[in-house]
Amino acid sequence: MAASASDALGLYISVPFCRSKCTYCNFASGVYPASEHASYVDRLIEDLRSSGKWAARMGVELPRRVDTIYLGGGTPSLLAPELLARIFAAVRGEFDLEPEAEITVECAPGLLADATLAALTAPGVNRVSLGVQSFIDREAAVSGRLHNRAVVLEDLRRLRSAGIHNLNIDLIAGLAGQTFASWEESLAVLVDSGVPHASAYMLEVDQDSRLGREVLAHGVRYQAGLVPADDAIAQMYSMAIDKLKQSGLEQYEISNFCQPGMESRHNLRYWQRRPYLGVGLDASSMLWAADSLGSIRILRSTTSDDLKAYLAGSEPAEMAWLTPAQQHEEAWFLGLRLNAGVEVAALEREFGCAMVAPALEAVERLAEAGLIVSDGKTVRLTAQGQLLSNDVFQKFLGLDADEDKVCLDTR
Repeated sequence: MAASASDALGLYISVPFCRSKCTYCNFASGVYPASEHASYVDRLIEDLRSSGKWAARMGVELPRRVDTIYLGGGTPSLLAPELLARIFAAVRGEFDLEPEAEITVECAPGLLADATLAALTAPGVNRVSLGVQSFIDREAAVSGRLHNRAVVLEDLRRLRSAGIHNLNIDLIAGLAGQTFASWEESLAVLVDSGVPHASAYMLEVDQDSRLGREVLAHGVRYQAGLVPADDAIAQMYSMAIDKLKQSGLEQYEISNFCQPGMESRHNLRYWQRRPYLGVGLDASSMLWAADSLGSIRILRSTTSDDLKAYLAGSEPAEMAWLTPAQQHEEAWFLGLRLNAGVEVAALEREFGCAMVAPALEAVERLAEAGLIVSDGKTVRLTAQGQLLSNDVFQKFLGLDADEDKVCLDTR
């Protein structure tokens, strides 16, 4: 089930400010003057303080108990230390933070000043995600990153000296100029760094990034002509799975790898459909309400991705109650992202056999195509299925319930 009455809340806090805009980035972030930072934090705090009233107005549960916080963006570490302190003070003023809560902040290597590091450790930040993307200096530079390998390794040392050992490094397969040899070198440096968590993404080519638009237009800016072919990117991704596994970083989600017990608890919340509140630019929330019969209703909302509109106090840009059919679809394509897969009996208990039956027929077809494996109890993506995951997920959309299907055993 997506949530229960005893579930804690996750907080996502979006900070969209960057020192420079990376060529591949398709997020709602950008280079804004520092003068915007204080007014933005004012708005964040206003959102935090009004979240209870908003939830009551929408008729959804907003747990006060919080067990994960994630500051993403953007580069949250660009905020002045006093602004970071204000955000964390507002969180603690509105919510009950669990003693063992996971508190993650995304940081850009080379932009982590001593005062900023102190401002992170003071409120209890215990996890940092570094947007490295490549340990090859020329690849990082072409992509718009402002660091080199030496800077990353020094930041890792400083973070550990400050007491933060739960560290993640992001890498991207498919950057302009990347080769199999350079990708293998990046993976080797990551492994040697000893971080307990890594994220390896395949380059997204779409209209929402400068590099993506250039690749689609067959242009040459941002060295778009040096972006590896799709097949090569897929091979690099497969190489990452093997290399990281050999080093003790097991894949637990399509793009995420960790040592035992070091999964990102906040990100797991998304894939497990547990409640979270997002504040800030282009931030999403998933909250729920239970009716008198115990049925769960899910509300998804997303704030504006326009900074001026957000600062002006606009209402969420998108907001919708998910139908049971939509919830069922999400249970499949979010659950299949995890290597643990989807438990069929759990879905039948939550949604009923009539709704799940057509999905199981899709599973059979996908299994014949080698994209899914199922033992009758659990359904998982194969290695090929992970490479073609978006195509797989499409097969679980728009399925009509089989009203003649009756559960014989829901244990």
